[in-house]
Amino acid sequence: MPQKILVTGGAGYIGSHTVIELAQEGYEPVIIDNFSNSNPEVIGRLEQILGRPVKCYTGNVEDRQRLREIFEEEKDISGAIHFAAYKAVGESVEKPLAYYNVNLGSTLSLLEVMLEFGAGDLVFSSSCTVYGEPDHLPVTEESPRKPAESPYGNTKQMCEDFIRDTVTGRAPLKGISLRYFNPVGAHPSALIGELPLGVPANLVPFITQTAAGIRKELTVFGSDYNTADGSCIRDYIHVVDLARAHVSALEYLEKQPEEPFYDIFNVGVGRGYTVLEVINAFEKVTGNKLNYSIGDRRTGDIEKIYADTTKSEQVLGWHAKLTLEDALKDAWQWQQTLKNE
Repeated sequence: MPQKILVTGGAGYIGSHTVIELAQEGYEPVIIDNFSNSNPEVIGRLEQILGRPVKCYTGNVEDRQRLREIFEEEKDISGAIHFAAYKAVGESVEKPLAYYNVNLGSTLSLLEVMLEFGAGDLVFSSSCTVYGEPDHLPVTEESPRKPAESPYGNTKQMCEDFIRDTVTGRAPLKGISLRYFNPVGAHPSALIGELPLGVPANLVPFITQTAAGIRKELTVFGSDYNTADGSCIRDYIHVVDLARAHVSALEYLEKQPEEPFYDIFNVGVGRGYTVLEVINAFEKVTGNKLNYSIGDRRTGDIEKIYADTTKSEQVLGWHAKLTLEDALKDAWQWQQTLKNE
């Protein structure tokens, strides 16, 4: 029997791609999602890609009773990958209590119910935001965590601490936090991809929506940073590579002979691209000229950050295989699918 893995937020952008990779590697993913930031149609698309049914329960992860019902129904869930969270930095500044309630509450509930039912392996969706503006580049797992720039970033730091403290408190649990950088792209089938509600907060969906005529213009925030062209630098990782990293982390956890066990890993491509480099790459890959302008710096933006992925490569046996150009091509194909629906 394949191992059952609970995927919280499994209908979301990264969660849905991870469900595919789990299933293709012989696991049985079980989704819980409240669809507050995703579309129920994603489940049918997952089934279309995989050619078989996908189990999905509707509910909030912070609802302990709902989690218990799922664990009782499924009987033998062996682990979880925890994506379910609010995720917009700007919104978290405006609604901090909502972010603390959902992001912290869901993690606490999941930890408690996992321990209750003996599901011992947990992979947590963390973020490079925990590093803040780094002192040195590239960022390693030994780089210090900086005070969070937003409630969103603070919830990621606190959830990491919840998991670490639960594990080191001799609980029968093994955990990994994946600190990932900037997920981009879409599944090559163009059946699933990033689907922001309202105005996109991330660069690539804003690029594709501008190219598709949905947005009038793309604003590049800042031209006077200490970078080659004055725009910010980020480490952009294809969402399919990121999804595969979660499977590698889960497989690594299963090999650990003893509890407790906790570790952290960076997940990126290991190099940075400026915003203008991403725009130029998109224009080259798709043949579309983008309407963009240079604006003022945006409050809270970090100048530059990219990962050292040595630990993930050597310990997890994982490395990014897809390029920025692959991600931009797939993101554009996904945008065209949405436009034609």
